Amino acid sequence: MIYPRMHIPDEMSRMAYLDNAGTTAVAKEVIDEMLPYFTAEYGNPSSIHTMGDAAAKAISASRKRMSAAFGCRPSEIIFTSGGTEADNLALFGAVANSGRKRIITSAVEHSAVLEPCARLKGMGYKVTMIPVDKEGFVDVNEVAKAADKDTAIVSVMAANNVIGTIQPIAEIAEIAHRHGALFHTDAVQAFTKTDIDVARDGIDMMSVSGHKIHGPKGIGALYVRNGVRISPVMLGGGQEGGLRSSTENVPGIVGLGKAAELAMPTMGDDVKRMAKMRDAVIEETLKIKGSYLNGPAEKRLCGNAHFGFDGVKGNDLVLALSKMNVYVSAASACSAGSTEPSHVMTAIGRSQSEALSSLRVSLSRYTTEDDVGLLLDSLPKAVNAVRK
Repeated sequence: MIYPRMHIPDEMSRMAYLDNAGTTAVAKEVIDEMLPYFTAEYGNPSSIHTMGDAAAKAISASRKRMSAAFGCRPSEIIFTSGGTEADNLALFGAVANSGRKRIITSAVEHSAVLEPCARLKGMGYKVTMIPVDKEGFVDVNEVAKAADKDTAIVSVMAANNVIGTIQPIAEIAEIAHRHGALFHTDAVQAFTKTDIDVARDGIDMMSVSGHKIHGPKGIGALYVRNGVRISPVMLGGGQEGGLRSSTENVPGIVGLGKAAELAMPTMGDDVKRMAKMRDAVIEETLKIKGSYLNGPAEKRLCGNAHFGFDGVKGNDLVLALSKMNVYVSAASACSAGSTEPSHVMTAIGRSQSEALSSLRVSLSRYTTEDDVGLLLDSLPKAVNAVRK
């Protein structure tokens, strides 16, 4: 059986999918491993019969795979429906047990962190939003000023989903711990693309998502360090150690574990190869008149290149490139189609018109030089066409 990595209409002889920060193609090996749990091994893991036991063992095996990738104990992995639920569980779960009233986060977090913070603020919690510089880096000194004995949790993403900035999470975690607070990081974009060690970096909780690492959609995980007490946000049958009730998504969990297992052995080489292609994309794109780079030249995700173009609307450029069989994005997938400027872009000081002129190119380990070549052939033509 052949598994296409992406949908390719018959009329397309050549295409380049470069929206991997939005979602990735599911690896063939992941599909192969998931299939039996849709067909033959479909038992409920809470059932005590043989089929239920087989499903439970599959979840246990995947938990071990994830713990190997994280460098933690299997008992510290909680499976969720995705990165959003993992972020929500970390934030709501932590403050419910802390007795403290302050939450510290950054101005460039994903909405899966910012929206829970807004809800918690409405519930009487104090939310301190740390600004970033023009390249998107969180000001560590501002975190240190804001943290106090009333701080329950500090949540700062490991790498930004829009402009690719890699944050100094170990430094921020140390500040949080100095005040007895927990440190959470949304590593949805960073996992398998940066060197993260939960013990070394002082991470108490970390969120990841399957569909960003060539796994399936609808599955994610939250690492919760042993000894950290959080309350569940979903109540029911008490699955996942009582922290995430609901019959487990066995195929998704199996797929997530396999995707993580596939990524880790070659991560170093994959990151170098993606970074080389990313740098070529940046170098060539900046030759286009009226173009500029958003985010840092260094300390940026290996697969992220984010640009602005004078006199161009990002959505128009995405559509023009789509007609050339090149698939990129103008914003994070969660805000695609919005007519409002990205909060990340305004946080780094871009004007509304600059923010709306954005284009994000995001690579994966399956991206080829041919993909990059098609982008670089098509992008100047698309920019010119949109400007006209």
